[in-house]
Amino acid sequence: MQALLPEGWRRPRGYANGVAVSATPNGRLVFVAGMIGWDAQEVFHSDDFGVQARQALQNAVAVLAAGGAAPRHITRMTWYVTDKREYLAAGPAIGQAFRELIGHYDIAMTAVQVVALIEDRAKVEIEVTAVVPD
Repeated sequence: MQALLPEGWRRPRGYANGVAVSATPNGRLVFVAGMIGWDAQEVFHSDDFGVQARQALQNAVAVLAAGGAAPRHITRMTWYVTDKREYLAAGPAIGQAFRELIGHYDIAMTAVQVVALIEDRAKVEIEVTAVVPD
């Protein structure tokens, strides 16, 4: 098992940003912890849902890269949102960010509205699982 920390990122307290494990004879799994809309230094630059979603996706892509994975390897994604109406209203911005950063929609995805996230300013948290063939 390899804990993942993208270069230049602050080390999180009490968890890893991601973990890579050899799971099969022909590949490995990369698990990305819940990424929120702050940057590598844990600073929020916006309270706009679409902007935070883009940053969370960028963060997920950075952790994937630290584990030798790319967006094309994503098999599962879970979104936790604090307001489903705000999420739906930001659909065009989310779609644009998704196309630019992830590039495909062949991913098993779930979105769930939650009461709150641990970081008060966070509006979205995204978890990712990827399968990287050898």
